[in-house]
Amino acid sequence: MPSIPILVASALLALVLWQYVTKRSKINPQRLPLPPGPRPLPIIGNALDMPQEFPWKTFREWTNKYGDLVHVNVVGQPILVVGSAKVAYDLFERKSSIYSGRANSTMIIDLMGWGWSFGMMNYGEQWKRHRKLFHQHFNQNAVDKYQHIQMRESRALLRRIRENPEKFMDHIRITFAATIMDIAYGIQVKDRTDEFITIAESALEGLSEAAVPGAFLVDQLPWLKYIPSWFPGAGFQKKAQEWAHLANEMPNKPFNAVKAAVKRGDARPSMVASLLENITDESARSEDERLARNAAGVAYAGGADTTVAAVQSFFLAMLCHPGVQKKAQAEIASVVGRDHLPDFDVREQLPYINAIIKETMRWQPVTPLAVPHYTDVDDIYEGHYIPAGSIIMGNVWSMLHDEEYYPNPSEFRPERFLLADGTPNPDAKDPGAFAFGFGRRICPGRFLSDTSLYSVITSVLAVYDILPALDANGKEEKVTPAWTTGLVQYPLPFRCRIVPRSKAAEGLISHSGDHYA
Repeated sequence: MPSIPILVASALLALVLWQYVTKRSKINPQRLPLPPGPRPLPIIGNALDMPQEFPWKTFREWTNKYGDLVHVNVVGQPILVVGSAKVAYDLFERKSSIYSGRANSTMIIDLMGWGWSFGMMNYGEQWKRHRKLFHQHFNQNAVDKYQHIQMRESRALLRRIRENPEKFMDHIRITFAATIMDIAYGIQVKDRTDEFITIAESALEGLSEAAVPGAFLVDQLPWLKYIPSWFPGAGFQKKAQEWAHLANEMPNKPFNAVKAAVKRGDARPSMVASLLENITDESARSEDERLARNAAGVAYAGGADTTVAAVQSFFLAMLCHPGVQKKAQAEIASVVGRDHLPDFDVREQLPYINAIIKETMRWQPVTPLAVPHYTDVDDIYEGHYIPAGSIIMGNVWSMLHDEEYYPNPSEFRPERFLLADGTPNPDAKDPGAFAFGFGRRICPGRFLSDTSLYSVITSVLAVYDILPALDANGKEEKVTPAWTTGLVQYPLPFRCRIVPRSKAAEGLISHSGDHYA
């Protein structure tokens, strides 16, 4: 009699064959070719070709070899990689009605419980309701009302850096976590040990790991989710259980705290408090509260994650490009002098700072592959067949390193966005066209992210020099820029010295929060 492992292996093979055959049976009435791509193997397709680390770089190589639209098949799952701005526009913008979906990730949605996030929802009425609510509080005009919070936390960052400059990476994280917690929930946090911060960090670490294409086989073989965690090779189940707890705590814990404060009558002004206080139809309260909780949770996730990565990359860029740093500091001094800190009123007078913000987004985009799109209908593009059920990934990193738009793309060079006289170049391709995603799924928090970057970058450069760390012999250490892999790309830990630029700068740091207290 066959052993249990042999029976299990046979059953798994049968299920793989069944899924492969059923997914291969899609009808292609015009018998058009699929887009080109690496040659697949029988049954498993291109599963072995899928990179586990820095997939955007491998995908860029595929684009160079096969073209701007590459097709791979992973155990019957068609995946398309969009490698150019033209194809991204044609699919995500011109055909947004059919390319705005999200695939149901078995790991992220079914096992980890991220279905509450409208960033993960499929395109439809539920997504539209969440997006509309979020947009009301974070559109281009609405974010101006949060400037005092952003400036207050940027000034607090200056003081934290002076007290402990070695922990600047942690200080950056607490700055943006504190900002979004106040905006979304009216909750003020002081340090990284705050439970709201630790929950968000852990939850987002799990999401970033799970979102790497091909990271977990259960996404290609959804029936694996029924395998118990004690079964050999089912370690993903244990991870999913831990991450699911965090994904549940993340939107619920702060929301419930605000809900209780509103009931007591002592809630601080916030997005959630406003939404709860404006509920007038008691029959719809449960649904309205759900929408408010989910929308605030998405703000919480974005504010505590992607902008943090961008600012950390900015610090690394200043360390590696001292000439850029000095030029930016000179511009700030010429506009506000050395006895004041810049605020939002002078932003239009700081074109080089604004160019740095754009170059920070372009140089190492925080979400190199954005979040994959999905189409549930067949389509034809430039003579190639795109089957329903395809996952479509826009290679943001590739587009922002396209030499047609950005010559010498590996260089951090803000001047690429300026004319010779230092004014903004209207013909330069705005990296925001790619860095925040595509089409109807473009990041709705991009306006808050932009103002957050401005607030921190101007504040830091006005009073600090970011310099190389010194080794035991007093010589400057050389830093080789490097980043993590995952949904969000962070710089790997690096050392530097962050020192006040002058006695006047020290005074500004000491009193930097007075106006925004």
